[in-house]
Amino acid sequence: QVQLVESGGRLEQTGGSLRLSCVASVRTFYTWNMGWFRQAPGKEREFVAAISRTGDITRYADAAKGRFTVSRDNAKNTLYLQMNSLKPEDTAVYYCAAKLSLGVVSSSRDYGYWGQGTQVTISS
Repeated sequence: QVQLVESGGRLEQTGGSLRLSCVASVRTFYTWNMGWFRQAPGKEREFVAAISRTGDITRYADAAKGRFTVSRDNAKNTLYLQMNSLKPEDTAVYYCAAKLSLGVVSSSRDYGYWGQGTQVTISS
């Protein structure tokens, strides 16, 4: 079992930056592959980024490439999402998710544990 708590979301201007954090309450954080997803109002949840257990493999949605960076600090049980050059279309609730199975994947169905989400709003 793992509990995930996201933070860092807020109102930001277009072109600004935010760093989201996700703290996992599990002693074996280093064994979990992690992901970030987001859900905008009226839309389905979509993949943003994922990272392997050791952080050496990452994967990004096209909308995130070049602007977002996923990272993790296993000593702190924390997952991060650095978001730069933010756009109004990045407005969404951002969720972190965890999976024990192998692979850095983009399908939400592969992730068994989810946080409650943190709201990111980008003003134009």
